[in-house]
Amino acid sequence: MNNRQRITALGLALAAFAATALLLTSPAQAVTLKSTSVKLPESTRVFPGDSAGAKAANSYCLMCHSVGMVMNQPDLGKAAWLVEVNKMKNVFKAPIPEDQVAVIADYIDGIKGKK
Repeated sequence: MNNRQRITALGLALAAFAATALLLTSPAQAVTLKSTSVKLPESTRVFPGDSAGAKAANSYCLMCHSVGMVMNQPDLGKAAWLVEVNKMKNVFKAPIPEDQVAVIADYIDGIKGKK
């Protein structure tokens, strides 16, 4: 499954969840759902290198973000990148394995950290 398919599947799952939550929490009302289409930007750019960090960033970060988006963030220190990656995992529910959080944060710190 490529990143675009993962994003589409995630979007469909979120829409189904939202519809179910609405039905379970609201009085019986007619609900009209409309189909929509979203054109995502195309990119073949990946994080550089073949280290464990580059592989983890390419596997998990590119599901939602482009390399350009990450590289345009402010230069943060290592601890701040760890907070950001944990936020993606815990708040936004990115499917990042626990043992990859520090790997990704270390890698991004190496390419985008405060110098």
